[in-house]
Amino acid sequence: MSETAVPRRTFSLRSRWSVPVAVAALVAAAFVAPPLIASAGDHALPPVTPEALLAQVAGAQPTALSGTVVYTARLGLPEIPFATVGGADPIVLLSGSSTMRVWSDGAERSRVALLGATSEYSAVRDGAQAWTYSSADDAVVHYALDAAGTARYDKLSGELRAMTPSPATGALPTPDAAARAALAHADTSSIVTLAAQTTVAGRDAYQLVVTPRSADTLVARVVVAVDAVTSIPLRVQAWSTQDTKAPALEVGFTDIRFATPDAAVLAFSAPAGATVKDVVVPLPDASTMSHSAPALTPGTLPDGVAVTGTGWSSVVTLAHVDVASLVAGDPAALTGALGTQPMIGSESAQGLIQEFGPSGGKGHRDAFKLDTSALYQQLTTQVPEGRLLSSALLSVLVTNDGRVLVGAVPAETLRGMA
Repeated sequence: MSETAVPRRTFSLRSRWSVPVAVAALVAAAFVAPPLIASAGDHALPPVTPEALLAQVAGAQPTALSGTVVYTARLGLPEIPFATVGGADPIVLLSGSSTMRVWSDGAERSRVALLGATSEYSAVRDGAQAWTYSSADDAVVHYALDAAGTARYDKLSGELRAMTPSPATGALPTPDAAARAALAHADTSSIVTLAAQTTVAGRDAYQLVVTPRSADTLVARVVVAVDAVTSIPLRVQAWSTQDTKAPALEVGFTDIRFATPDAAVLAFSAPAGATVKDVVVPLPDASTMSHSAPALTPGTLPDGVAVTGTGWSSVVTLAHVDVASLVAGDPAALTGALGTQPMIGSESAQGLIQEFGPSGGKGHRDAFKLDTSALYQQLTTQVPEGRLLSSALLSVLVTNDGRVLVGAVPAETLRGMA
């Protein structure tokens, strides 16, 4: 199928401005993107335009499903020798391939399990409640709304209830979350085309290609494989300008079944003997949960946060950061700059931070605090301006004067802005 460009238009799914919290969690999750195995070719699917396919993805109803997902990161980061060998800690998402199992009833109940050779990390959502469980630490974190938030939640329509972010289920990437993050950029800053029809997890799929118009970004293109029958994203691939041979990030199904999982799979009960940490989380307001979130403009940003540039080449600068506390693994280090408890990075990044930070489970918090300084030194390099993290899709500069600059731009861009 030949590629057809889409006229400039605005297309917005759920989108948020983002800033970094801890370098490791940011890189692991700020780009919840990408995939695995699929055969290319013409599968004689009915013709469709890129705009029509975008509309189908945006309007697709949540569907009950279960399946296996493979996540692969080729970010070009240094090897992390102190990550748990064979473990299922989310830190492994920084590099290499990871396997996950996914279950959803298509409504308010879901489970994602990150599988390791020696342990499992699970994130479960049941309506307004969510849990994470690490078998390595035998630790559970239970997230719940306060009384006021629960009352508001119960009054929401079914659609808004389904959109309510979950800090637990956001801790692990899925093809649907990756696709929504990528397609949020399918606006006037991108060219949207169709690639050859393909097969993913044994299902025929169309492929949407989102290509940045700007040459000042590390993102070459994002490819989303969309199920031809359900319009559900089956796979997402994010390609870097630095490597044309393989996607820098990919997440996609290797097998999938569209049927309601057994109720026992979606239920959660803390294993006997596990430590349980209860965390009360606020319910975002209606504008935050809306599909058409406000644009990233100076008037919508907290003091201390600035955005330079637009679209794929935009850079977020966060001033007045307590870098020492940040490196120590305390996400509250950003509170002074933001003026409130921050929502950091993507939903996946936020989930990781809440789990690893002071509000998370004790086992994860202590382990992460012990490793954070070493991880920071391992992933960053010393430059005259401060400490620099360079990856295939993302650059982060922590300056000597306590600022954090982050963007999907070359490292030299951030250094020039410092």
